[in-house]
Amino acid sequence: MASARLAVDIGGTFTDLALEHGARRTTAKVLTTPSAPEQGVMTGVRQILSTAGLQPSDIAILIHGTTLATNAIIERKGARTALLTTEGFRDVLAMGNESRYDQYDLNIVLPEPLVPRHLRLPVAERLDNEGRVLKPLDVAGLRAWVPHLRRAQVESIAVGFLHSFVNPVHERQARDVLAAEMPDVPVSISSDVSPEMREWERFSTTVANAYVQPLMASYLRRLAQELAAIGLEAPVFLMLSGGGLTTIETACRFPIRLVESGPAGGAIFSAEIARECGLDNVLSFDMGGTTAKICLIDDFQPQTARTFEVARVGRFRKGSGLPLRIPVIEMVEIGAGGGSIAHVDSLGRIGVGPESAGADPGPACYGRGGAKPAVTDANLSLGRYDAARFAGGTMPLQPAPALAALQAEIGDRLGLTAEMAGLGVIEMVDENMANAARVHAIESGKSYDGRCMIAFGGGGPVHACRVAEKIGIGRILVPSGAGVGSAIGFLRAPVGYEVVRSLYQRFRSFDLAAVNAVLAEMAAEAEAVVAEGSFGAPTGQTRIAYMRYVGQGHEIAVPLPARVLVAEDIAAIRAEYDRQYSRFFDRPVPGSDVEIMSYAVVVATVPARQAGTDAVLGAASATPVRHRAVRDTATGAVADWAIYDRADLAPGASLAGPAIIAEDETSTLVGPGWTAGINARGYIELRRG
Repeated sequence: MASARLAVDIGGTFTDLALEHGARRTTAKVLTTPSAPEQGVMTGVRQILSTAGLQPSDIAILIHGTTLATNAIIERKGARTALLTTEGFRDVLAMGNESRYDQYDLNIVLPEPLVPRHLRLPVAERLDNEGRVLKPLDVAGLRAWVPHLRRAQVESIAVGFLHSFVNPVHERQARDVLAAEMPDVPVSISSDVSPEMREWERFSTTVANAYVQPLMASYLRRLAQELAAIGLEAPVFLMLSGGGLTTIETACRFPIRLVESGPAGGAIFSAEIARECGLDNVLSFDMGGTTAKICLIDDFQPQTARTFEVARVGRFRKGSGLPLRIPVIEMVEIGAGGGSIAHVDSLGRIGVGPESAGADPGPACYGRGGAKPAVTDANLSLGRYDAARFAGGTMPLQPAPALAALQAEIGDRLGLTAEMAGLGVIEMVDENMANAARVHAIESGKSYDGRCMIAFGGGGPVHACRVAEKIGIGRILVPSGAGVGSAIGFLRAPVGYEVVRSLYQRFRSFDLAAVNAVLAEMAAEAEAVVAEGSFGAPTGQTRIAYMRYVGQGHEIAVPLPARVLVAEDIAAIRAEYDRQYSRFFDRPVPGSDVEIMSYAVVVATVPARQAGTDAVLGAASATPVRHRAVRDTATGAVADWAIYDRADLAPGASLAGPAIIAEDETSTLVGPGWTAGINARGYIELRRG
């Protein structure tokens, strides 16, 4: 009987795979194939099955995460999309909420809408704020746009009408008309994709869903066919941005919920490591080939959010991207990965990213035609990578092209040697990541005092010590399988789904029956989606109300009992709002009524916590396999660093930096002044001082 579980994470540079069969784990890392991502996946699947000695029929479940949706939006490579909206509101996407992310920049650049104005088409219809029909949908006017849509070769359609989150009748009617007139063109309606108030965010999310839907649906169906062709017929689940899993069918309907699926797996991976090791407060640091992701985890739970921005035009600037109203694990993501390209700007400063060399052609040292220096080239120039062992020896690096690219693009312009140019690149990328971590902590109202960093991804353990020094962290954990941490995180994720609905209520006129009815309807919808993939596993339910004082502009989340509400609950929920408000803003506002804007219901399987097996710690020896000249980025000095093989280090082994602990998918740098030990679970634990 099939029992193995396989996870696949497509990144911008590498596709990572993790396979668990009983107590055994096998991992693999292959280059992503951007033009046809399923080819890289299939290469990795064949490779990992061969390594594990398994057949495709041995796989019981495949869990998949990808950045394809995000990249399509960032690179503007999605479908030609049209938006049908209420007459008079065609410019909502361009106007936004009229805020400026930089109040003093007279030449501010705002993100361009995904739909140009000539494809934002008005339709006569109108509902009031309670969902009553003021003007019926003009079906004849809607049909009159169909020839225009065909001439424009529209590939996907979004429908967003005013107040449809209260009453979806007109949007559903429009969807049915369009499906009859243009059956081959997918239609996304805002009352399904994001049934919440605030037109800009709702329309933007719906348009983004429509924009990536043909691409994602086509890819997922091609992947399913390729898997079936080799005899792998196990169910395929997709990682959602909020940390749950869902079926291919749901992912094809709502691909916008996949935008942060890869990083979400990394956050889950860190949360599970924190739980295993009893670490209440950690910083998750995931550095891959294209980006670095930083996430705060408290009490074994990643921070979550209801809003997300993609394709920001202002670095670290809130409000400079396209808004999405989807459940996400909250993190900061920057263009600082192994493939991030280094350059010298007009002021003579070294800059890194956000442009990436990706997998094709990749950094110069890949020998695939890349001529611009990337972070991997800089690391290689400093002696931090073993050129022959990179990616487990499957992809040896070439030092000569790396040095030539660093010299031509950085060194010659600044009067530096290639090696010193590499040092500048690494110090700059480390500072970029540290600065992003500082901003994230400040925006979250938290600090790094007493936190442990969990470092993973292909580049995380390489850069962890220096980044930790910059932000004041003195303890780092590098778990097993760190190089493919996000893929391992997929294997720990529950099957789950979140439904959000708007139902305006005030506590002074609270309609208990109406609230119970909408919560029951939401729970049934979420349970139906989860039932498709839970296979009878026990599920849990979380209910949340988004509330604010009357007259305020933004809500805070308040948990609700996961059952039918009774009259006595109303006062308790109101008191819980005051408590939550005081936690954020120090004290409540007496005498003010509170309004509930929307509700969320999350249904998810309850993951079985695997009891870890701790090895007996001993005074194990740590013997280096060789030494290599490495340049320290903090001082610029070159010295012989001891190189250890992680497979040779038993629990209890310890060593002092400077040193490098090498393994197939990554390397852990133990900087000067740091010590490393192998804990009872086989994880590398670094301590400073």
